[in-house]
Amino acid sequence: MNATAASSPRRIALLLAALQAIVGSCPPIAISMGGLAGLYLLGADKSLATAPVTGFNVGVALGALPAAAIARALGRRNGFWVGTLFSALGGGVAAVSLFHQNFWLFVIGLLVIGAGNSFVQQYRFAAADNAPASFKARAISWVMAGGMFAAIIGPQTVIYTRELLAPVPFAGSFVALIGLAAIGAVILFFLDLPKDTPAASFAEHEAARPLATILAQPRLIIAFLCAVSSYGLMSFVMTGAPLAMVGCGLGTDDAVHGIQWHVMAMFGPSFFTGRLITRFGKEKIVATGLVLLVGCALTALSGIDLWRFWTALVLLGVGWNFGFIGATAILTESYRPSEKNKVQGLHDFLLFGTVAFASLMSGQVYNAYGWDMLNWIVFPVVAICLGSLGVLAIGRSRTRLAAGE
Repeated sequence: MNATAASSPRRIALLLAALQAIVGSCPPIAISMGGLAGLYLLGADKSLATAPVTGFNVGVALGALPAAAIARALGRRNGFWVGTLFSALGGGVAAVSLFHQNFWLFVIGLLVIGAGNSFVQQYRFAAADNAPASFKARAISWVMAGGMFAAIIGPQTVIYTRELLAPVPFAGSFVALIGLAAIGAVILFFLDLPKDTPAASFAEHEAARPLATILAQPRLIIAFLCAVSSYGLMSFVMTGAPLAMVGCGLGTDDAVHGIQWHVMAMFGPSFFTGRLITRFGKEKIVATGLVLLVGCALTALSGIDLWRFWTALVLLGVGWNFGFIGATAILTESYRPSEKNKVQGLHDFLLFGTVAFASLMSGQVYNAYGWDMLNWIVFPVVAICLGSLGVLAIGRSRTRLAAGE
């Protein structure tokens, strides 16, 4: 295979999608098992049951800026290898903590898994940065589509391995993370990124602007707001859903399958989200995603039957997909190539800091106020985001009128 074919945007996107499918299976395992393993490790007070999931999200947030710095210093492919090491290490720590029944060591293990996932979050940016403008949205969408397979691989891994190291429940699932990380490391040998040069020189691009100047762009601010809100609400509702299902008398397998349907809904639409963005525009797809999040809340508030939980989780997943991919596509148009590392790192730091807070508050709100309150909170957040998109649309219309278009 010649160098041009090896580094074609489509081949890069497909390999990154394969990495998303394999290494991206770690988050569904950590999230679906985090709260339930937390219940197993805690005593009478279960209010901290979602703290392990919060630890995972804190790890993603804390790892965002270092992941971007490592990618800049060593090159993205080498950075992705570092990410697989973190995922494997975190899985090992989590498994050991379950054998020793150490709750806080388990939280640390999930934090390390989260740090590994901060590198996984760079996959979509690597695909976009190595694609022409006409293919950027589809490249992001292709990579995110790999999560569809992660939605199958992750939960199925849980089902077949959670009792593998009995009588210690869940430990086998976290040992399995080591194998998934190893497979991801092998796939990386085949990934050739033309722009993957350590400490890359950006002399051929426009000079980087001060961060404050970049962040002052209304379009970038709204992209941040919609991405953070879509992901934060998804984490907030999803983290509490397994606890609510078990609390309503449904089984653990029902909760795991619910998360599986949810993750499939998160990534399945990615096969066509890029085309929808090209046809209808990024802002309309983001708005559609936000409306679907409202549909999730309304479904969840209508009852506690299994089908309602699963339907709500599916709507939550599709809403996240449209909202997050659309907002990411807007974001990638808001910075210069020389600015990508600091903007992407800051974006993921703020994003997963919010997600971590949302996952922690999910357990607190669920314990204090119940499943319904988790869903009522969706409405005001979505209203703010839709309002900001409306302001952006009005601003663009005025600009076009002023330009005589």
